Amino acid sequence: MSEKVVVAGVGMIPFSKPGVSPSYTQMGAEAVRLALKDAGIAYDKVQMAFCGYVYGDSTCGQTALYEVGHTAIPVINVNNNCSTGSTALYLARAAVQSGQADCVLALGFEQMQAGALKSHWEDRPRTRASVAHIVDDLTGDVDLPQALRTFGGAGREHMQKYGTRMETFAAIRAKASRHAANNPLALFKNVLTTEDVMNDKVMWPGVMTRLMACPPTCGAAAAIVCSPAFAKKHGLRSDVVILAQSLVSDPAESFEPPSMIAYVGFYMAQRGARQVYEQSGYGPQDVRAVELHDCFAHNELLTYEALGLCPVGGGEQFVLDGENTYGGQVVTNPSGGLLSKGHPLGATGLAQCYELTHQLRGTAGKRQVEGLNIALQHNLGLGGACVVTMFGRN
Repeated sequence: MSEKVVVAGVGMIPFSKPGVSPSYTQMGAEAVRLALKDAGIAYDKVQMAFCGYVYGDSTCGQTALYEVGHTAIPVINVNNNCSTGSTALYLARAAVQSGQADCVLALGFEQMQAGALKSHWEDRPRTRASVAHIVDDLTGDVDLPQALRTFGGAGREHMQKYGTRMETFAAIRAKASRHAANNPLALFKNVLTTEDVMNDKVMWPGVMTRLMACPPTCGAAAAIVCSPAFAKKHGLRSDVVILAQSLVSDPAESFEPPSMIAYVGFYMAQRGARQVYEQSGYGPQDVRAVELHDCFAHNELLTYEALGLCPVGGGEQFVLDGENTYGGQVVTNPSGGLLSKGHPLGATGLAQCYELTHQLRGTAGKRQVEGLNIALQHNLGLGGACVVTMFGRN
């Protein structure tokens, strides 16, 4: 069993607003073609595919891949909420590492609908049904869409517990806009100040403005992973590897004692990160770039602490000291993150992989993190699933 799995090629299309994007078949197929071109191999060299999406009928993965070719490979469709793309990558890596296949495709795509996320199955229990009362119990004083109540509630809890100010979340959003300005694939490239974010439409007084939440978008991204032997045989680049990876679901402390910070995945992220640090032999002090799940600015701050980038309760000082950007301890979301790219659920995890692959190759242009050898990815799906991945230069 090989310890390292090579990221031989990545592809990503620009994300777009719902209603103006191509179909998921077109988006998915184009991301695959870009990844194949980047890897320098033909589709018939791919031996297996894992295709991630949340909103779609069964076998959408095959439908997208049939636009690329008909090679009879096994195609497995993946749905793990917002961590779907990274779960597809997790499965692709596992297939290569176990020797089941030498070259595997991970694809993520999403054709989103406008507006707040919602269930499309109203005649059965919703996900996390047995513990959903926690949100009602702790945020029942506000009438807001579920996602805003959930992540805004976690942010408010951090504010109440540690004295974190709303301006700190606004500063995280402003930082994201500065990073996105150098990313041609970011949907929102306008540079914002902390004051701009604070003066935007208020969604939750004292807690959140509209700009602190990522918008739904449509898009696709893909990665080709392979064994070192396959890369050598076919003359593929092997300078970026996956060093370690974890996929965890909710531990008991996500729900007991009741806490919004716990409910939004803090302990999933913490446990997943610790597993990856142990597997790889690297710790948070070694990480200089991280793509993390900033579906809300509030969750970015919580994730700093969960990943061990700063002490628990130290997220605000981490931001105030500029440790989350260029010139600081670790560049968080050099791509601009979900806050600037948007969040097509099935594609997000593989878009993070795309960014970190280019960062480790040294091909990220104006947003390049200099001297990068180790990079971390965090992708969260409530319900729950959290994937943490450690990438490195080979």
